[in-house]
Amino acid sequence: MDITQFVVSSRDKALLYGDYSTYRTQLAHRLLNIRKRLRVATRHRGKYNHSANGIKVEQVAEDVSYVRLQLLTAERAFAQAMAMKAAHASNKKGITGHTRSHIVSRLDKAAKYAARLSDVLQDGASGASDSDRLEARAYAALLRGAAAFEKQAWELCLANYAAVWAIYSALSSAAPTRADVFRDLLTDTLEPSLRYAAYQLKMPRSKPIPIIAREALASAKDVAATPDPAVLVSSVNKIDPSILQPKTAATADGSESLESAAPGTVGGVVASTRTLTWRSREVKIEDATIASAWAALDLAKARLEAQLVAGGARMAPKDQAAAYDDVLTVSQDAVDATKAAIDDLRNEGIPQSDPNMQLLYIARTAANYEMISDRIGRNRVLTGPHDGAIVQAGPIVAKASRNGGGKKSKAHAQAQAARPEAPGRLLARLKEKVVLYDGTLQSLETVKELPGVAADVELSEQLDATAKYFVALKALAVARSHALTGNAANALALVKHAHDQVTEADPGLKGSDTSSSPKRDSPLRNIHVSAADVQFLQDLLQAELQRARALVDIEKQQQQQQSAAGGAKAGALALSETLGEYPQGAVDLENIVTYPPRIQAMPVKPIFLDIAWNYIDYPSKTAAGAAAAAGGVAAAAKNAASSGQATAPAASPATSPPATQEQPAKRGWFGFKR
Repeated sequence: MDITQFVVSSRDKALLYGDYSTYRTQLAHRLLNIRKRLRVATRHRGKYNHSANGIKVEQVAEDVSYVRLQLLTAERAFAQAMAMKAAHASNKKGITGHTRSHIVSRLDKAAKYAARLSDVLQDGASGASDSDRLEARAYAALLRGAAAFEKQAWELCLANYAAVWAIYSALSSAAPTRADVFRDLLTDTLEPSLRYAAYQLKMPRSKPIPIIAREALASAKDVAATPDPAVLVSSVNKIDPSILQPKTAATADGSESLESAAPGTVGGVVASTRTLTWRSREVKIEDATIASAWAALDLAKARLEAQLVAGGARMAPKDQAAAYDDVLTVSQDAVDATKAAIDDLRNEGIPQSDPNMQLLYIARTAANYEMISDRIGRNRVLTGPHDGAIVQAGPIVAKASRNGGGKKSKAHAQAQAARPEAPGRLLARLKEKVVLYDGTLQSLETVKELPGVAADVELSEQLDATAKYFVALKALAVARSHALTGNAANALALVKHAHDQVTEADPGLKGSDTSSSPKRDSPLRNIHVSAADVQFLQDLLQAELQRARALVDIEKQQQQQQSAAGGAKAGALALSETLGEYPQGAVDLENIVTYPPRIQAMPVKPIFLDIAWNYIDYPSKTAAGAAAAAGGVAAAAKNAASSGQATAPAASPATSPPATQEQPAKRGWFGFKR
């Protein structure tokens, strides 16, 4: 029969180019045509037959046009009422009493026709399906709710609109092909009307619509075409049992109920009230949105704990931190819900001294505390085991060979595992830890600024001790970076500072109340630092302190030895300057050359002497050469005579060989360019 589709399409076509007056005129023509077709139209100048508008079950079973007749009649009365309302909406005085009563009478008439149609369709002989019966009830309740809205009878209006909302929500999930029609009605008409009626009845604005509809149907006394509202609720639950319960972040997919994981739930439906316990204070939360958010937070934490237990040590720190995203999202929803509730009360002019406002402030502090605690827990997971106190080697990733050699890849991975990690990479990981510690310390400062935390002396002392614990971890990470770069003295100072900080934090963390801390066997990490973590860090820092002192002592001794050896070698010449002497002892390989080099004198032959030699003539150079030649001849003759050999007669001056001509002097530097 498609009752809803027929009504919505008729209204859309008429209002596309006109108003409700045009719609009423069109309905009059359509009513006349359908009455003529069914042969129930009044003759010309004939008496009007009131019984012609009444329909029977047999007529509906034979022809669906009788259903259309009832719908058009109801719509005509509705259009007349809306036309009058639109005509008087622009008046400064508004809608007067007479006009309002006329509008209400038209809406009552429309509701009666719709209720009569619903009663006829409830009979099984009519041939109507279950969805047709529900749509008829919804249409009758919609018109009755509009009439109660104009009467300002808010309880009756809320009950009828709640029935319409429940029916259309169930049908939208059961009939995907017509889901758009139902959703448009829910979004544009029903939900704003429900909210306004709930506001008039002094209900919290943050209460979810499913809770409003469920409570309204539970206490309803008069719903159009519905003798017993419990029957209507059971019909809706048969189609979709999750309609009359709020959709939280944990149950939006409908795959898991909150009953098994979150307290405060009954039969898989989130309770509209919840008792919140925080710091030995019990707060009863009456806001359904906040209660649902807390229930969803409990379920998200239960899922996270199960995931961490299943993963165990096989999960990498990044994977464990990624598992915290759902918990952080739900905790942020809880914070937003508390803030929205406080803002609503402020807008209504409720003072801060009001008990409801004080309870909401406590809930807001608890929600912020839980959100920041989970954020700190994720940072602790990212730093590694024992909050990053232990230095872990980076992951070794073996690249497979191009030829597909698996043995080579394994051998390469083993070789890299045996090789120590590069200092640069280790420094980068230490820097990431320092950033995480800074974020944790900033989150702790945010917790101290929450309302009510400063007045809690025990909690403030615990937060101060926790801050000192993370300051010690940060100082340890920075000390290790100094040790890698060779600054042993700075590393010793930082390790000593870390040891002092964790010693001061030890009494505050071990003596704090652990009632709100997680269980010992729980893998969840949050703001609470256990006594075992403090003791482990204290023992580790004690060992690191002794190690740093030993390194500084060794460095000082080496510096003294080097300074003594350097003083003895200060006057010794370098080996490169004494190459002409054989070393008497062992060769000092640390003094091969003079470093750093310095400017010093070097013996060289002046170049101007070579230039001068080319231009200087000595006076005795020619005479000395002739005397030397004569002396040589006389000596040769004397030697020959003494040996008894015949000597040749001396050559006369005329026959003597001519003297050699004197060669010209060489010019140029070092004989070049001769």
